Amino acid sequence: MTSARDVVRDFYDKLSKGDAPGALGLMAPDIEWTTMWHYKVDGRGPEKVAEGLFKPLMAEWSSFALVPTEFIAEGETVVSLGEFTGVHGATGKTSRARYAHVWTIRDGKITTFRQYIDTLAIAEARV
Repeated sequence: MTSARDVVRDFYDKLSKGDAPGALGLMAPDIEWTTMWHYKVDGRGPEKVAEGLFKPLMAEWSSFALVPTEFIAEGETVVSLGEFTGVHGATGKTSRARYAHVWTIRDGKITTFRQYIDTLAIAEARV
């Protein structure tokens, strides 16, 4: 059986390779996704995450990466600490923002996601 930490690592790996469908496939059908920045996921499910986060994120940033540096896991809960780096498409400015992501994994699927990120670092790249 795949560990909760392995599921989260697989998610970041898929995103780093540009495999958004693969990352969405790791999500439970009723996933709850909470972010701190200007993107908003209304409702539950992978399709809502794609519409509210993935599509606008890819449209706004000419490049970006989520680079986890530490994983803390206990049971179904995984906390990943890392850094978002990106180049804003309209301003050309680079952002480096530290983050903490809190994941809940059940039966090998991501059921909840909560993001805590340096929103000032993101905002400064947007203006």
